[in-house]
Amino acid sequence: MMRVVFVGDVFGQPGRRVLAAQLPGLRKQAEFAIVNMENSAGGFGMHRDAADGALAAGADCLTLGNHAWHHKDIYALMGDELKYPIVRPLNLSDPGAPGVGWRSFDVTTPGGTERLTVVNVLGRVFMEAVANPFRAMDDLLARDDLGAVFVDMHAEATSEKQALAWHLDGRVAAVIGTHTHVPTADTRLLPGGTAFQADVGFTGPHDSVIGSDAAAPIQKFLTERPHRFGVASGRAELNAVFVQIEDGRAVGIERYRYVEE
Repeated sequence: MMRVVFVGDVFGQPGRRVLAAQLPGLRKQAEFAIVNMENSAGGFGMHRDAADGALAAGADCLTLGNHAWHHKDIYALMGDELKYPIVRPLNLSDPGAPGVGWRSFDVTTPGGTERLTVVNVLGRVFMEAVANPFRAMDDLLARDDLGAVFVDMHAEATSEKQALAWHLDGRVAAVIGTHTHVPTADTRLLPGGTAFQADVGFTGPHDSVIGSDAAAPIQKFLTERPHRFGVASGRAELNAVFVQIEDGRAVGIERYRYVEE
């Protein structure tokens, strides 16, 4: 059996701080740690310092999302595959985009070595145009060397995340959503053995509007004009899920949440 911990969108310096403090302990409870770093650099994308901090804290794989290209650092990081195990979205419209949309790992477990493939896909509802994530996953799953497959679906619409999970049920170990930053209460095992949660939640400022200081979003809604959003300060929270995988299928999933005092 393999136990995987997946930590939701790390947001800005507060998210990086709580990740550095809490991930080492979480990593002791799992054989593999996946961290979504989509908002780790000031709320947009990932830079080298953020990547280095997550890896030092115990992350084994870093996933991204719709802000993957926000920092120039990312191109060099993706070129150093041995040091930086990064998975960017699989279904980008540009087939020649840098990096990879999936990556396989040989994970040491109490029972031996097991194969785990981590995939990152983008949704299309209320998002920028990308290739079809359902077809992209079908194409990938035609391979027979992936082992257990863990999907980070970075998407806005709950319905699209649910639909992909049901479409892949029995073919992947987990479909866990990211992007909306708010943890959902629909944690479950689907009948075919796929673990699902529409959104794992984020890792960042607790007293905020999905990571931003509340003043700017409030003014945007009040005035209907653009306002500059900044990363909120103060205490942070960390949201994650643990997924237990056996013979390529999930046999357990549980939510985890930590909030700084």
